[in-house]
Amino acid sequence: MEFTGTQKPLVGETTCGSLLHQLQQIWDEVGESDKERDKMLLQLEQECLDVYKRKVDQASKSRTILLQALADANSELTNLLHALGEKTSVDIVSPKPEKLTGTIKEQLAAIAPTLEKLWKQKDDRIKEFSDVQSQIQKISGDIAGNVQVGTPTVDEDDLSLKKLEEFQSQLQELQREKSDRLHKVLDFVSTVHDLCSVLGMDFFTTITEVHPSLTDSIGVQSKSISNDTLSMLAKTVLSLKEDKKQRLQKIQDLATQLSDLWNLMDTPEQERNLFDHVTCNISASVDEVTVPGALALDLIEQAEVEVERLDQLKASKMKEIAFKRQTEFEDIYARAHIEIDSDAAREKILALIDSGNVEPSDLLADMDNQILSAKEEAASRKEILDKVEKWMSACEEESWLDDYNRDENRYNSSKGAHLNLKRAEKARVLVNKIPALVDNLVAKIRAWEDDRGIQFMYDGVPLLAMLDEYAILRHDREEEKRRSRDQKRFHEQLNTEQEAMFGSRPSPVRPLGPKKVVGQRATNGASNGTPGRRLSMNTGTRSASKDGKRDSNNSHRLSAPVNYVAITKEDAVSQASGGSETVQCSP
Repeated sequence: MEFTGTQKPLVGETTCGSLLHQLQQIWDEVGESDKERDKMLLQLEQECLDVYKRKVDQASKSRTILLQALADANSELTNLLHALGEKTSVDIVSPKPEKLTGTIKEQLAAIAPTLEKLWKQKDDRIKEFSDVQSQIQKISGDIAGNVQVGTPTVDEDDLSLKKLEEFQSQLQELQREKSDRLHKVLDFVSTVHDLCSVLGMDFFTTITEVHPSLTDSIGVQSKSISNDTLSMLAKTVLSLKEDKKQRLQKIQDLATQLSDLWNLMDTPEQERNLFDHVTCNISASVDEVTVPGALALDLIEQAEVEVERLDQLKASKMKEIAFKRQTEFEDIYARAHIEIDSDAAREKILALIDSGNVEPSDLLADMDNQILSAKEEAASRKEILDKVEKWMSACEEESWLDDYNRDENRYNSSKGAHLNLKRAEKARVLVNKIPALVDNLVAKIRAWEDDRGIQFMYDGVPLLAMLDEYAILRHDREEEKRRSRDQKRFHEQLNTEQEAMFGSRPSPVRPLGPKKVVGQRATNGASNGTPGRRLSMNTGTRSASKDGKRDSNNSHRLSAPVNYVAITKEDAVSQASGGSETVQCSP
């Protein structure tokens, strides 16, 4: 078999033809037979075929690998686009395999940049998903109260923007919930701080018991916002508010007791001011008490100690306090001209206190009720007593006017004569009103007695009886005046006859008694039928006037004896004939 090359070999170049030529030359020189030569050529040809087969097989495998790589690349491209949620088809990003032109390697080279871009985009998207899911997991853990938070697992098969937006929406919702919870936590913490301040409690200890992260030393964003924390804060606030309510009620009760004890024992204002921080909240509502330490336990204990001290002091001063109440009670009745047995009442009070069978507060409360009843009784008598006062004043003016009319020197130009004249004019007007005043007073008294079913007593004497006796005395006084005028005319007529008979006129009859000073009111009893004033409680001293002060100028007008005795007509005639004394009656 002869092998010849198709191309002429270059000089010096080793080719298959040149090698075969050299082999033939060697065979020629050796004298190899044709049979051996054909055998060797066949062997050589077979070896060449084997080499070509191996090369073709290798080339075929390489082509298969490249095709698989191209298919894998296209599959990866499709998966990436699907995972990223890209709606752009593969042929837009890169032509499909059947539409690609060029060799397989050229096709791979054409799709590689797109894959690289999508891989980078996938990595970025995975990072975004991881960040969002980490935040969601952390906030969810904060809400749930879980301290340990693991690494989130990202689903790489779905990295679409839609899925990312869902996670972001979920994150925003959780962030809003976290913000709301944080505001609630801060509001609760602020409320706890204010309540602890008012109650005098340690805020740091109280809030740490709820959760250590709630102290001021930790940042706002690091504070616990879990359901347990909010629940415990709500319970703490509720408990503190209940404590505040109870303490306020207790301190108001103590303030009321202090005020009552101070008023009871007339405690000086300076001593009361020491507890202004207690009494200032006596009528405050729970929300109005905001001063730090206003409801602290030591303040309540201080008030309790003071109340206990005042209670003990009250027990030792009970007699003094009770007698003070009794004096107030007696003064009310004295001003109302109601007689009571003061000595017996005071002895009863002493016996009750010494026996210990009655609580001091109950005794004082009973006496306060008696004082209230006495004030009501005095109020019901006030209108009548005012009219009695006017009646007695009018009667005294009437007595003064009688003295003034008997004074023969009343018109002399002496000092003060013009003042007495003016007073006499006013007195006449007042005296003329006495009958109507008495009638009105009698009607008021009878209406009062009919309404109450008892007599109206004035310093222990029925007032209607006093008025009846006054009417009799006034009638007797008028009769005495009439007889005095008749007696005077008789003397004047007798003097005239004697002057006619003897030519001289005897001196007029002068009063034998001491001359009264015009302008001075009667001081003892009642003059000319004027009723004497009485005292309901304190003999010899006038009852308190409207403003509570004693009227010392009128004390003499109230010192009359108890009974009224009308002077007989015979005595009146004998006194009138003497012309020296006015009619006297002892009320």
